[in-house]
Amino acid sequence: MARSVAAKKSVKPAKSSYVLDEQVGFILRQVWQRHSSIFSRDIGTNLTPTQWAALSKLAETGACSQNQLGRLTAMDVATIKGVIDRLTARGLTETSQDPEDGRRLLVSLTRAGQQLAEKVAPNALAITRETLAPLDAREREMLMALLNKLR
Repeated sequence: MARSVAAKKSVKPAKSSYVLDEQVGFILRQVWQRHSSIFSRDIGTNLTPTQWAALSKLAETGACSQNQLGRLTAMDVATIKGVIDRLTARGLTETSQDPEDGRRLLVSLTRAGQQLAEKVAPNALAITRETLAPLDAREREMLMALLNKLR
């Protein structure tokens, strides 16, 4: 059976005004993938980026409610609950009753969690430096200012 002439010709796509490689979301995802790869390679322990965010924020601020911790780390209720459940199972966080409001639980670091946060912090700083390494100091400062403006 003979193929039609139209089927033999490949259709050249029309010039699109949307070019994926020029879209901020696509570029941010690629940068995130690069950063995640560096993080996984260099964090030095079995922590995910969200687990590290929770640990480091608790080390920075001290005990707080799970909801507050979720807000401080930009995680939704379900995500922060899962993160804290996993950290608690590892003995890195614990919960206690809020002395000001008995209905609320506070999340805090255990001694092991505090020690791990202190041990891992230099690795996390090195990960940030490597992620930003292609930029000079002025560009790094500008990028961080622009990203903070987009939050």
